[in-house]
Amino acid sequence: MSEARVVTTVTDHVAHVRLNRPDKRNGLDLAMFEAIVAAGEQVIADRSVRAVVLSGEGKGFCAGLDWMAFLQMGADAAPKLLARDEQKSPANLAQRVGWIWTEVPVPVIAAVHGVAFGGGLQIALGADLRIVSPDAQLSVMEIKYGLIPDMGASKTLLRVVRHDIAKELTYTGRIVGAEEAVRIGLATRVEADPLAAAMELARAIAAQSPHAIRAGKELLDTAPTLSTIDAFRLESDLQLGLLGSPNQMEAVQAVMAKRAATFRDPE
Repeated sequence: MSEARVVTTVTDHVAHVRLNRPDKRNGLDLAMFEAIVAAGEQVIADRSVRAVVLSGEGKGFCAGLDWMAFLQMGADAAPKLLARDEQKSPANLAQRVGWIWTEVPVPVIAAVHGVAFGGGLQIALGADLRIVSPDAQLSVMEIKYGLIPDMGASKTLLRVVRHDIAKELTYTGRIVGAEEAVRIGLATRVEADPLAAAMELARAIAAQSPHAIRAGKELLDTAPTLSTIDAFRLESDLQLGLLGSPNQMEAVQAVMAKRAATFRDPE
């Protein structure tokens, strides 16, 4: 490869992860799968990161699977895509390109322009938020190829849209425009420049206490899977871990002094 499939930069506590195969509309070949997961692991390991923006270079976010690349690999492709290390993640390689963004302990914002089809949409669904361009096109496209979505959508799609809508999208593979995507929950909001909007939002998040932001993501991602009493216990446990901590005290003092807070990164 002459260029990296994924490029990650970190500036002022914001990681920008860019899918970097613009000549193929960031289509997913094996190297792209591996590079996306590696980028997610890099972000997880960097304790200075407080927010992540996920975007695609070129004319679209991600057009999904690069079929020609996998057809050329033949029988060698499936064992690599299905490889799973349960000590690290419940997801196999194919699933982890989307699921890894749920494993990142800080908020992830997908900036989607152009197409997000099939696997491309499932990558965006792993993010906490999806900001889309007015011309964005999103599709659970696998049915067009006689398949089902198998890159984490059984979890990620169902947490953002109603069950019946998820079924309709999966059964038809129809393309959803930006405004409808927001209306049904597939996207968070529409912006003329989704990348600029995502970066602005990420910087605003990065200005908050990193411990509180991490606790907030853990609470909101975990609580829906718990009973009411266990969710309430989690709320209390996470809050008690924040109360009186250096960053929580700094947040209070900054508000009282009407100044910007200076937070410590998690150890």
